Amino acid sequence: AYRAGNLTNLTIHLTRLGEVEKALTAIDESVEILRSLIRGGREGLLPTFATSLNNMSICLANLGYLDDALSAIEEAVNIERDLIRNAPDASVAELASSLNNMSNRLTNLGRQEAALSVIEEAVIIRRRLSKLNPELYLPDLASSLNNMCTCLAGLGRRDAAILAIQEAVTVLRKLTLVKPEVFLPSLATSLNNLSNCLGAVGRQEDALSIVSEAVEIQQDLAQARPEVFLPSLAISLSNMSICLADLGNREAAASAIERAVEIRRDLVRRQPEAFSMDLASSLNTMSICLARMGRREAASLAIEEAVEILRPLALARPDSFVPNLAAALNTMSNRLAELGYWKAALSAIEEAVKIRRDLALKRPDAFLPSLAISLVNMTACLVNLDDHSAALSPNEEAVKILRGLADTLPAVFERN
Repeated sequence: AYRAGNLTNLTIHLTRLGEVEKALTAIDESVEILRSLIRGGREGLLPTFATSLNNMSICLANLGYLDDALSAIEEAVNIERDLIRNAPDASVAELASSLNNMSNRLTNLGRQEAALSVIEEAVIIRRRLSKLNPELYLPDLASSLNNMCTCLAGLGRRDAAILAIQEAVTVLRKLTLVKPEVFLPSLATSLNNLSNCLGAVGRQEDALSIVSEAVEIQQDLAQARPEVFLPSLAISLSNMSICLADLGNREAAASAIERAVEIRRDLVRRQPEAFSMDLASSLNTMSICLARMGRREAASLAIEEAVEILRPLALARPDSFVPNLAAALNTMSNRLAELGYWKAALSAIEEAVKIRRDLALKRPDAFLPSLAISLVNMTACLVNLDDHSAALSPNEEAVKILRGLADTLPAVFERN
């Protein structure tokens, strides 16, 4: 049991360093040790075992093993429910933590309704606990409200999502007044999420104001501890660039995303395994910003670099990075089309469609929407190449998918 505990601590340390595969190896050994001891009659280790399964789920998700990650956290939740049934004084806080994680895993798999149901239970538990001991449990409540916001937004319930994230921000502002050094990072993250939600309902000015506050907080944090907070600052700068672009302030948008890319290039030089994906994401955003400014050649170069980064990542860890490669190929096709390179644009979008079709077969809830987008782009390429007969098939497939989505999620995919 002592070795299992050490391995769990090692897992957390390795995860923070971006050594995700080594972290999984460590937590896998911890889980097997504890499972063996419990089978041998050491049932008192069940709470520790559930915690290790929780950590294992996170490691598996980090590596893209999403089904296995869900199985691990479901086992943890079942153990904790049994513990509470048999001993009502058992820690419901641990159950809430596992439910929080389980909701994330369901979201990763595109199972938004199930994810919302699970996170609602976590919020109920944590709201009750925070009334009994606000100092201890209010931070956990804010975390679950953040996750609830993500679930609601994914289901098209944008007003409810805003209410959830606004409550999280309110909680964290109060906590920050007491312990700013502890809670400012979480406040900045929640402000970032609130900005995204406001932008999604067309409140661009409010979204910019909120994300600007997040950037200001993270700049101060990054000055004191750059190795810890520069990654978060880059995320906020990327979001700020989107807000600025939406408001037509394209020069400022380009400046913000260029800074995010610069930060992420430095991070990649130090820890390529941990930050290459983030750099590709910022290059994707940069490509969109530059295209809106009419800088089409530069926009195309940015997304080509993103694709070059993602190809080896997708080969090494397809479960984690193939979806991102498809998204970058979709963007690359758009950039090539804007330059009039329709054959090259068609080649890129055909690759994106192939990837997304395979993904949608395995996980339709998560990938049918993006497949439909790529099929629409493929249709446009074929039409511009005067291959109208070939354009019919992807167009009809896209319409069929979108009609099905409009029936199942009308708030997200409105029928026209």
